Amino acid sequence: MKTKFTLLLILSLAAASPAFTQTVPPPQITLSGSAEVKVAPDEIILNVAVETRAESLEPARLENDQKIAACLAFLKENKLKEKDFKTDYISIQPQYNTRNSDNSSYVKPVGYIVRKNLEVRLTDVASFQNTLTGLITNGVNYVNGVDFRTTELRKYRDQARKMAVRAAKEKAEALTTELGAKLGKVYSINANDNGGIYSSSYINGRANGFNNYIQNSAVSAGSSGNASDNASDTFAVGQISVSASVNVSFLIE
Repeated sequence: MKTKFTLLLILSLAAASPAFTQTVPPPQITLSGSAEVKVAPDEIILNVAVETRAESLEPARLENDQKIAACLAFLKENKLKEKDFKTDYISIQPQYNTRNSDNSSYVKPVGYIVRKNLEVRLTDVASFQNTLTGLITNGVNYVNGVDFRTTELRKYRDQARKMAVRAAKEKAEALTTELGAKLGKVYSINANDNGGIYSSSYINGRANGFNNYIQNSAVSAGSSGNASDNASDTFAVGQISVSASVNVSFLIE
């Protein structure tokens, strides 16, 4: 009898404990807000590559080194600081005769591909096309990517986030006023930030087509013209988007 009484007492205390009671959430309203800020980029990250091929490794490597050296010399001549460009990737790939069913064809390479990537940071946005033109004429044959950025990303994200919060609050006030309720304090908030970088369509693109365009421009420019002068007229920076979105829950009083 004593054991039964003790068990009933424990169950009664457990039922009365707040941990075992179901919490009813307070009346609230949840809305989302979003905003977008358009910004002119003030920085460009240009990723290009020089790829050379030869039947043996040494000629492929030497040719690649010569073209990379020419590209670096061009960048220095155009007053770029050494901290703003670097070689960030090097690969050497042997080639085999896969058409031959003889197993020996997979042992001895029939050629080599040497590839080096250059990453260039431009703070003078207007010099983008002239720089790209010069790199290609000095040996670059792959354009891996072109990123347009803003160095004040934090500033514009904060601005977009404030605008998004304001939009969410205005929605909440309009709805509660229409329903005859009063908007209370913020119960919870979640934020998401996006944008700040725009990658161009050059990504993973071989530069041969652009190289032909540069050569044609040079021919049409004649002895007094410069290919980069003509090419610069075809490039427009535009703007990049910095956006933010929020989900806010308000209490309803």
